[in-house]
Amino acid sequence: MKKLPVEKAGPNVVRPRPARPTRAEAEAAVRTLLAWAGDDPAREGLRQTPQRVVEAYGEYFAGYAEDAVALLADPVVDDVSDYNDIVMLKDIPVLSHCEHHIAPFMGRAWVAYLPGRRVTGLSRLARVVDIFARRLQTQEALTAEIAAALVEGLEPRGVAVLIEAEHQCIAARGIRQRGMTAVTTRFSGAFETDASLQARFLRLAGKG
Repeated sequence: MKKLPVEKAGPNVVRPRPARPTRAEAEAAVRTLLAWAGDDPAREGLRQTPQRVVEAYGEYFAGYAEDAVALLADPVVDDVSDYNDIVMLKDIPVLSHCEHHIAPFMGRAWVAYLPGRRVTGLSRLARVVDIFARRLQTQEALTAEIAAALVEGLEPRGVAVLIEAEHQCIAARGIRQRGMTAVTTRFSGAFETDASLQARFLRLAGKG
């Protein structure tokens, strides 16, 4: 039996991945959905929509082609100059899509770690958030995957991640309630065991 390709479902979990459809097959699927919605895919305003949707999907879900752990681990800065306090990046924009309805959810992330022997460039923290956000997600899984990548890639003494986001699958469909946000957190190492450190992170994030 031919083995399926695999992809990482987070830094430490691997799952089978089916063969990727061709671009023509993807565009045909969009035309099918347009027709199912009740419109005519052949009409003037929709003729280029399948191509545009496929191109947009390439942007929305570019994170599948990137490795967040490798980004953090190579290269890293080995000399932390005796700095042993919190390194934190605040208000990182988050734009992801829920895996249940492929509806966007948007918000902000706050990411922090306590350096062990190594630190990384601050922009890489934002890149890690973006890599995982550009995959089909739940907010809970997104939060956990960011934290796990930081643990694996940096080997810090502790990691803290907080995400607050509004979900269009709630705002634009279903109960259609706007303005509600979901908050998720993940703490590891010292941030999990030290309540005062965890409270300090939440205060720095403006949530304490």
